[in-house]
Amino acid sequence: MTPEELSALIDSVLAEAVADGAVNVSADELPAVKVERPRNRDHGDWATNVAMQLAKKAGTNPRDLGTIVAERLATRDGIDEATVAGPGFVNIRLAAGAAGELARTILNAGREYGRSNSTPGSVNLEFVSANPTGPIHLGGVRWAAVGDSLARLLEAAGSTVTREYYFNDHGSQIDRFSESLLARARGEEAPENGYGGAYITDIAERVIAGCAQAGEPDPLTLPDDEAQEVFRSRGVDLMFGEIKEALGDFGVKFDVYFHEDALHESGAVNRSIEVLRERGHVYDKDGATWIETTKFGDDKDRVVIKSDGGAAYFAGDVAYYLDKRERGADHVIIMLGADHHGYVGRMYAMAQAFGDTAGERQNMEILIGQMVNLVKDGEPVRMSKRAGTIITLEDLVDAVGVDAARYSLVRSSVDTTLELDLDLLASRTNENPVYYVQYAHARTRSVAKNAAEHGVARDEFNPAALDHPADSSLLGVLAQFPEVVAQGAALREPHRIARYLEELAAAYHTWYGQTRVTPRADEEVNEGHSARLWLNDATTQVLANGLDLVGVSAPEQM
Repeated sequence: MTPEELSALIDSVLAEAVADGAVNVSADELPAVKVERPRNRDHGDWATNVAMQLAKKAGTNPRDLGTIVAERLATRDGIDEATVAGPGFVNIRLAAGAAGELARTILNAGREYGRSNSTPGSVNLEFVSANPTGPIHLGGVRWAAVGDSLARLLEAAGSTVTREYYFNDHGSQIDRFSESLLARARGEEAPENGYGGAYITDIAERVIAGCAQAGEPDPLTLPDDEAQEVFRSRGVDLMFGEIKEALGDFGVKFDVYFHEDALHESGAVNRSIEVLRERGHVYDKDGATWIETTKFGDDKDRVVIKSDGGAAYFAGDVAYYLDKRERGADHVIIMLGADHHGYVGRMYAMAQAFGDTAGERQNMEILIGQMVNLVKDGEPVRMSKRAGTIITLEDLVDAVGVDAARYSLVRSSVDTTLELDLDLLASRTNENPVYYVQYAHARTRSVAKNAAEHGVARDEFNPAALDHPADSSLLGVLAQFPEVVAQGAALREPHRIARYLEELAAAYHTWYGQTRVTPRADEEVNEGHSARLWLNDATTQVLANGLDLVGVSAPEQM
């Protein structure tokens, strides 16, 4: 019996009690019933607080109402025991057969187990969006892992997700990048506020080689402005190509690469400003054009067209948001680094100026992520061989591999600063969380292989044979997976999946030590062995489904 099935059963018990007058409320006053795992498993498999929710409306106390629910529930098929505890909790213990049916449910559902339609709608999810002026640093790597996992999670909960990368190819940073390339090609130091690192030399040399291969003049023979334009156009393309390749190797693919230049070239910036002007939120002052964002809680109004006629940086954000909404996004989620915290207010105000809502699970939602620090041999790691001053995606993957990198970046809430121990993540011990979870999956496959060699098969299934306390504990954790997926999607917290997987791995390892799928030397194969093979394979499926949501492989052996 799944949590959803149990909730529906309690619903029917309450409806029956209302119909025969035992509970004095109308049918439309009944709350949605939810069940959860009690902290102390001695209290039962599941618990509900529905009696406490309903007692005041029913004109009775929660314990009396809970007793009505428990007594009726105890008579239903699949319920072994129902009791009232504390202020009115109804604790429920499932019969072994009803609990064990979950293994069949999981295996029948396969990859669909855990998926739902709990967060329908179209989501435009923008993440990473690192400027094409250098390799992706650790903050961007965190967003790559978390953003891709969030996209998978939202899709599992029923959303249609567009993964989008905002390609910033417009502005002063690109100018400084091209100036740095030109200076390095000439053997000079990078200009003030320019970019350093070995990658600048690599890109500069490739620009010159590319020009030669295309039969174009050596850019070093051109006037400064022409030379800089060559290094800008070719250098940005080369750098962005490296970024896309690194992200692809990291398992992160985007549906849309949106170029900032397109907003200015297409007239989208001016059009978006006119839309807001028509809505009464734009005014002209001191030769500049302003959006009256203070109407919507911003600390000051924002310039979109400067007095010299040029577009302010914020103008691109305005046009880009409108473009996303017009492309059909119900929800626009943007992932930004900690240094953008002060940017949230103006962005939310801008969305509201368009008549939208802003904040958690609204039309516009901004997620802020904290920094990542690396430690090796107990000491901070700060320097990259290639980038010089920053640690890059490639540095992290070279140190621990894609799976460990992705898992370790996803398993903590993004609003906390993260410290990664490279020695731990490279180890093959149970203290390494990704190894611990992947090893559980590999162990399930080993058990299945061993079972086949001993003649244990899944040809028949008696769920009542799953009568060991460890069976019940493992089934209880497996049953929670759909709710964890739904909550993780609703709260935009993929770390919930990783933490769940660790709980499931722990339950499986305990179960492995306390039960047997294969017979002992003096035993014949019996229905208990077969039933536990079903449970073993159900665990395989849920571990694989969960690992896929965080973009980590589920190995067959380790």
